[in-house]
Amino acid sequence: MPDPVAAIILAAGKGTRMKSDLHKVLHPIAGRPMLLHLIDSVAALGPAHTVVVTGAAGEQVEAAVAPLGVATVRQAEQLGTGHAVQQAEAALAGFEGDVLVLYGDVPLVSTETMRAMLDRLHGDDAPAAVVLGFRPVDPGAYGRVIADPDGRIVKMVEFKDASPEERAETLCNSGLMAARARDLFALLARVGNDNAAGEYYLPDIVMLAAAEGRPSAVIETSADEVTGVNSRTELAAIEARWQAKRREAAMAAGVSLAAPETVWFAWDTQLGRDVTIEPNVVFGPGVTIGDRVAIHAFSHIAGATVAAGADIGPYARLRPGADVREGARVGNFVEMKKAVLGPGAKANHLTYLGDAEVGPGANIGAGTITCNYDGYFKYRTVIGPGAFIGSNSALVAPVTVGEGAIVGAGSVVTEDVEAGALRLVRPPQETKPGWARRFREKMAERKKRGS
Repeated sequence: MPDPVAAIILAAGKGTRMKSDLHKVLHPIAGRPMLLHLIDSVAALGPAHTVVVTGAAGEQVEAAVAPLGVATVRQAEQLGTGHAVQQAEAALAGFEGDVLVLYGDVPLVSTETMRAMLDRLHGDDAPAAVVLGFRPVDPGAYGRVIADPDGRIVKMVEFKDASPEERAETLCNSGLMAARARDLFALLARVGNDNAAGEYYLPDIVMLAAAEGRPSAVIETSADEVTGVNSRTELAAIEARWQAKRREAAMAAGVSLAAPETVWFAWDTQLGRDVTIEPNVVFGPGVTIGDRVAIHAFSHIAGATVAAGADIGPYARLRPGADVREGARVGNFVEMKKAVLGPGAKANHLTYLGDAEVGPGANIGAGTITCNYDGYFKYRTVIGPGAFIGSNSALVAPVTVGEGAIVGAGSVVTEDVEAGALRLVRPPQETKPGWARRFREKMAERKKRGS
């Protein structure tokens, strides 16, 4: 049986380069805080413990992870990565398994990579620690990993402390590490801060173990997977990479994207087979799309469910609680919120359906709105199967239009309409012959006189 796993996620940094009141690790990628992306990947390992180390604005992070049952500890002073990991020692008291050290601002590390680190930790040579390395295009100021051909680490050194020869090495330290709990904290207790920054570096445990004859190992991953976020520019770059990967996955699963680079998914978007998505469509969180759905250009969908065969847009807005049933049609400039559009029903253009239930086969004419809010409370509108609502009608909730009923164009409906009935709410029309001509002549004369 594999050893139990714990994860320590470092999230104590201030993130000053983000220029934000929101903690850095809570900035979203695909509509979800980056920290929660990482926690979700950790959760797939079935960890015995997940501990987030917080610091500045720690209350924001604590509030974000508390619903997930994730523990937090505070690092009162930022004295380096080694010091940060030490803050989790008490929270893991008595834990005898493997520990992953991760970073909240490095959110795209996969579960598979985490497993590979743990597997290497239990290799035949039993390394004291496993370091996740990568080879960026520009190694810059990353710490370097000097390793032999078998991946055993000869030396690890921070860039600020590296010699020119060591800086020439292209294998860099991502900062992510795996170690047995008993080794990790025993070695950290011996780490000093005699370095250029006066900080306690986590990687120093590798050389401390090596001095005892216990080598550590490095495994490599792609630079994209361990890219960190320290600025809004870097956040946008990671978002772009995430979206590109998600688009590829969607197309591989049977979704047609007419202009892939213009479609933006949320972290939890679910798409059926043979879905067609036109350019400039944006998905917010909480969307499920059924098979054979067509989503036309410039539509925005969040918190909504769209059943098989439905047709959406262009320029449609589906807000949370929108439920478009099989074969229904939501046309251009139609907005839905907490509303059901029944099977085969149509709202083709210029309509607002809020807090409403539209029955199967009903037709909602252009310019129709459900008046669901009186300034204090929300009320529901029910439109029966096969009903027809004429253009430019206002249905003042709470109100019910019965099955097969017709509401004439331009009506303001404030009372229920029985099934099969016609409701007309219009003032009588009156014609005054010659009135318009006389009015224009009168106004032209006034303008001529300057009065």
